Amino acid sequence: MKIDIISIFPDYFAPLSLSLVGKAIAKGIIDVDVHDLRTWTHDRHHTTDDTPYGGGAGMVMKPEPWGEALDHVEATADGPLTVIIPTPAGRPFTQATAYELAAKSQLVFACGRYEGIDQRVIDHCHDRYETLELSLGDYVLNGGEVATLAMVEAIVRLVPGVIGNPRSLLEESHSDGQDALLEYPNYTKPPLWRGRSVPEILLSGNHAAIAAWRREQATARTRARRPELLTD
Repeated sequence: MKIDIISIFPDYFAPLSLSLVGKAIAKGIIDVDVHDLRTWTHDRHHTTDDTPYGGGAGMVMKPEPWGEALDHVEATADGPLTVIIPTPAGRPFTQATAYELAAKSQLVFACGRYEGIDQRVIDHCHDRYETLELSLGDYVLNGGEVATLAMVEAIVRLVPGVIGNPRSLLEESHSDGQDALLEYPNYTKPPLWRGRSVPEILLSGNHAAIAAWRREQATARTRARRPELLTD
């Protein structure tokens, strides 16, 4: 998988060299290229934003550098592009979305700032590429960088070969198809810590009983915290 990220703050993505994503890059499973949007500006101040037509607070990112940046990525692509625009006005990013995007060959993240990217750029993307406007939740960030970091990590860990034990992906929160329960509580050694014991069922060796207990715990946790996820 190839991932291109366009941002005015390319240093924001240094953490991608760490942990599982960094290992996937080192192994050649994924290729990440971070582009500085200011590369495609042509004034001495490297301006990427301007005042909005119609008035109002804030600044809007100019279309010209975005157009040239996207042209560059497209010209160097090996296949079709899927462009992702993080925005609080987008549809929710979910685990199902992560699985969908993990199957793509090349993702391009367009990190807006200020009041966002000129709408004509977004319209151009929808006309020319497969384009998704995605939101992490009902809140506003300073730009698309934080959301992109979160989405890249959620997507990359689903790419075959990144997670050492793929079976662990099946037992995570939001990963059980339509019956997307939150994950059950987990425990490890020692069996007693500060007066708190590991549930006896987990020490029993009865795998069928353990599976039933975990299902009950997952259902109870989901009912308490995210009841809208339950189908019954």
